Amino acid sequence: MEHGFSTRCFLPKLVKFLIGCAVWAYKGWVGELYPQNARTSEFLHLYSRRFTTVEGNTTFYAVPNQETVKRWAKETPLDFEFCLKLPRDITHKGLLQPHIPTALKFLEGMRPLGKRLGSIFAQLPPSYAPTLLADLTTFLTAWPHTTAPLALEVRHPDWFKQPHASTLQLLLEQLGVGRVLLDSRPIYSGDDDPQLDSERRKPKLPVEFSVTAPFTLIRFISHPDLAVNQPFMAEWVTQIQQWLQVGVRIYFFVHCPIEERSPITARHFQQLLEQSGATVPPLPWNNLDHPPNQLSLW
Repeated sequence: MEHGFSTRCFLPKLVKFLIGCAVWAYKGWVGELYPQNARTSEFLHLYSRRFTTVEGNTTFYAVPNQETVKRWAKETPLDFEFCLKLPRDITHKGLLQPHIPTALKFLEGMRPLGKRLGSIFAQLPPSYAPTLLADLTTFLTAWPHTTAPLALEVRHPDWFKQPHASTLQLLLEQLGVGRVLLDSRPIYSGDDDPQLDSERRKPKLPVEFSVTAPFTLIRFISHPDLAVNQPFMAEWVTQIQQWLQVGVRIYFFVHCPIEERSPITARHFQQLLEQSGATVPPLPWNNLDHPPNQLSLW
């Protein structure tokens, strides 16, 4: 499998596959993912001993102060990684170019994480169309790729159509910007369950099975019924095996409209990868001496 991406942004790390959820501070996981007596202040410490990465949606809504960022670093293992989302005041306020100084300031504020800082990612709104390519190019070019990997998620449907799809692919490859691969197919499958309405606000877009850098972020929007996810998970297992074989570093994040189900869905996906023979590190959750109650798969 050939790739056209630049490697100039790549910071080599031994672990090539990391898996986690979108958040860590979810009280509904107490008694399942977390011990029964777990306190809110312990959630990050506990989460980082069960998964290897987290999709930091919290920074999309509010920028943490330096004390908070330092505490995140102190509470997590050295090999744990935060993939933090750029604040919405940067990505969802029209043009990106005017917000370049704010984006760089945000990155500087995350420096206390050190090696725990994974890829930052920018999620663009559905209103950000290919007509803004020049603005996007300016923003991506200004990012310090040599020290901080950046990934991009686009949501305007025209980005997935030609010629815009190829133009975006080439731009990301040239700059070494990763592609955020959103898979919302599971929540649009199965029954018309009202519990899925919140996640169905996410766009129903084609899945791009392509990489543009030595790393990629996969956001798997899972169905609460694990059986519905099976065919999509099987497809990702095959694809991830291929990418791992050529050295692509993969962050895999599991979302679910019923958040209680996210951890066990992620754990099940890890099991599928292991059963397939994929070279992935063991899930820390499975190595706990005294794990919480075992979650039911079905």
